[in-house]
Amino acid sequence: MISDCPAQTVIPVVDLESARAWYEGTLGFPPGQRFSGGIFYQAGHGTRFQLYATENAGKNPATLMGFMTTDIEAEVRDLKARGVVFEDYDAGEIKTTDSIATVEDARAAWFKDPDGNILGFLQIG
Repeated sequence: MISDCPAQTVIPVVDLESARAWYEGTLGFPPGQRFSGGIFYQAGHGTRFQLYATENAGKNPATLMGFMTTDIEAEVRDLKARGVVFEDYDAGEIKTTDSIATVEDARAAWFKDPDGNILGFLQIG
């Protein structure tokens, strides 16, 4: 059944080598298995994502991949120190303060990769 299959995020990028430099150098993901037109990266708790080259990168106006965390302030601080710029939002319930939005018992922060794909952190509780 599909609900028993592992899931992964697939991230479109225009220039695979440029994207690799950012995901590996700026975010710190070690490179994984390569395949024709793409590469896999391991993330926490046995999850993974893949980058693949396409001209359709950066067209999704919503969060493409999220990372669960228990310390969103530390994550934001760490990536800002690496030069990552976080998005600021002020729309309805979503208003960021110091790059972090709080809605009920959840906190979130968002940033974009060089292709404009939106990535984010989520802390619940």
